[in-house]
Amino acid sequence: MSLFAVPDRALVTVSGETAVEFLQALITTDVVQLAADEVRPGALLTPQGKILFDFLVSRTTTGVRIETSAEQAPALLKRLTLYKLRAPITLALDTETAVAVSFDAVEGALLDVRFATSGSRAYRVYGIAGIADTEGRVDAARIAAGIAVSGADYALQDAFPHDILLDRNGGLSFRKGCYVGQEVVSRMQHRGTARRRVVTVEGASDLPASGTAITAGGKPIGTLGSVAGRSGLAIVRTDKVGDALASGTDILADDVTLTLALPAWTGLAFPVPSPDVAPEPSEAGA
Repeated sequence: MSLFAVPDRALVTVSGETAVEFLQALITTDVVQLAADEVRPGALLTPQGKILFDFLVSRTTTGVRIETSAEQAPALLKRLTLYKLRAPITLALDTETAVAVSFDAVEGALLDVRFATSGSRAYRVYGIAGIADTEGRVDAARIAAGIAVSGADYALQDAFPHDILLDRNGGLSFRKGCYVGQEVVSRMQHRGTARRRVVTVEGASDLPASGTAITAGGKPIGTLGSVAGRSGLAIVRTDKVGDALASGTDILADDVTLTLALPAWTGLAFPVPSPDVAPEPSEAGA
């Protein structure tokens, strides 16, 4: 049994009797339904529906804890303060509390719903310093589960919640009412217009660096994100992947041949091209 330290993290705490109601009207997560023994993903969006901040949300005895990257935390606190107005809550930045991950249900651990949704288990532990993750077990587990994070897998203000599967892993509510950016993401949901998704990636050899373009027939269809040897994550255009699979076109990152898969737990599949619409020809066949 081990606790692995998660470096470069910070907490923004929201305390007070109306802390839950305050966040419920701002972020994608359904805070009202958040259980005391779990941590859920979430985001604060731009009015255009793109992810401005990404984080993990959990309950405390006095309100709500938001865990995010140490780099994002001060700006997140500032943004929440702008929304606070006269709300009877207290906002604070906590850079001292240690954050760790366990793959066993240790005392005080909170179930990470992102992993539970994928059929695996991981727990967030606050206030206990873990050991260094020298073998990269946490990132390897995250990649295997198809869990994307900003910085490693996408740039903030450049992705919609659907792109990173928040609509599938408990981080995006369509029932709780209005929040910032809600109209845009609800429209995407009801019209089925989400075309970019996180996929797991397996390379025929070690994958190139994060940020490398993924191509099919010489045309870009996505970008490589987190990388661990031959395994990784990417955000891709699922319709373009469907076209490539239907036409037998190799999918590449640099000169490495890739196998892409939508995480099984999402229930998603690559679109199948209509039989009366031929896939776009590759440059080799043009």
